[in-house]
Amino acid sequence: MIQIFILTVRNAAVASIADCQHVFTMVNTFLTDRGKKPLFDVRLAGITEEVKYNGGLFKVTPDMRLEDIQAADLIIIPALTGDMSTAVMLNTPYSLWAAEQYKEGVEIACLSSGVFLLAFSGLLKGRQCTTHWSYANELKYYYPSIDVADERMITDQHGLYSSGGGNAYWNLLLHLVEKYAGREIAIYAAKYFVIDLDKSIQSPFIVFHGLKDHHDENIKEVQLYIEKHYKNKLTVDELAKHFNMSRRSFERRFKKATRNTVAEYIQRVKIEGAKKQLEIGRKSIQEVMLNVGYTDTQTFRDVFRRNTGMTPVEYKNKYSRKMLD
Repeated sequence: MIQIFILTVRNAAVASIADCQHVFTMVNTFLTDRGKKPLFDVRLAGITEEVKYNGGLFKVTPDMRLEDIQAADLIIIPALTGDMSTAVMLNTPYSLWAAEQYKEGVEIACLSSGVFLLAFSGLLKGRQCTTHWSYANELKYYYPSIDVADERMITDQHGLYSSGGGNAYWNLLLHLVEKYAGREIAIYAAKYFVIDLDKSIQSPFIVFHGLKDHHDENIKEVQLYIEKHYKNKLTVDELAKHFNMSRRSFERRFKKATRNTVAEYIQRVKIEGAKKQLEIGRKSIQEVMLNVGYTDTQTFRDVFRRNTGMTPVEYKNKYSRKMLD
């Protein structure tokens, strides 16, 4: 059987622990209903006899201590809550233990913000991962050597898995079910849990907040200026001149501080403005395009799709307030 251990880390989103256990347990049921043997042995593993969550509202008792685990195939790190720096420090033993297990050939799946523990271990250096979009900037800031693909729903690289925000971890769990149990069972599980099995991006759900948790005060001023004047035509040269910097120095400092080029930042702010206007639903696509500083329909469409994974029309139809009324 495939040995799966869900880590009962501190500051975890308790639902992500319960959902993991439920998914693989139900897949065992699906298999036995088909006359097949159960495939997964799912257990909770921790470093204490009991862990309290949500201010003591929930209590979880691990099945095993980490030091007692003899063999594992997959380790699952649940989503974390609250301040990520605090959560990482509270769970350092789990991070280091997981890193050692990976070196022994064990695969590791991180649900949403749980990827911070894997990032702390150093295993993601030079590799790609995703996380909840609201934590993406923080992850990029503290771990610049990691390729944070925050638009992705899941990532799968060399036995290291990660998922995006909120319920995106369901897509990762089904991805793992498909890998271990096959496509047929994964499709049935997706239908049972009412999950879109092949959803690959979380871009439409991202709300862009430029990274400002840095110490370059001049660049923060530039960011605020862009966010205030994004409806105007903004160029790198004009911004550099306005803030009394050479273009080369300006671009270097901006990328270092925000993890975006100046052009990328301007685009993302403009598209975020367009999304908000489309959600209100009172303006046409053309009016929104002009209002955020684009004059070419094809360029606006291409940039919008690149940032959201949807065309402006598709986004308006999905999220417009008129459509929801």
